[in-house]
Amino acid sequence: MEIQGPLSISINDNTDTGIRELHLGFKPAIQQMPVTQRVQTIKEYATDLQAQSQQTDDAANQQGMLLILQVITQILPHMEADEIPMEETIIIELGESQANPIDQLLRGATLK
Repeated sequence: MEIQGPLSISINDNTDTGIRELHLGFKPAIQQMPVTQRVQTIKEYATDLQAQSQQTDDAANQQGMLLILQVITQILPHMEADEIPMEETIIIELGESQANPIDQLLRGATLK
């Protein structure tokens, strides 16, 4: 699977806390865009991600895509208000270190 889009996505195990974290960053191209174009790009990405999630037969990949889609839905109003610094990484705690749908989504994926 190839994951394209304006976000960099990774999973990190925080060795200090034992908590698995989802790290979302904004790629340089989207960081340079004006707010309106940035928001439009994220909305298009969300639409594409929704379509991909409906086309996959892999339940774990689908669940991972839907999790990213849920995060995008939550941050979109803050992007529209220009409240999120684009150079920052958004860190979301997923819980104790264990396999989860994002692992399956990212395993073997090519990020562009």
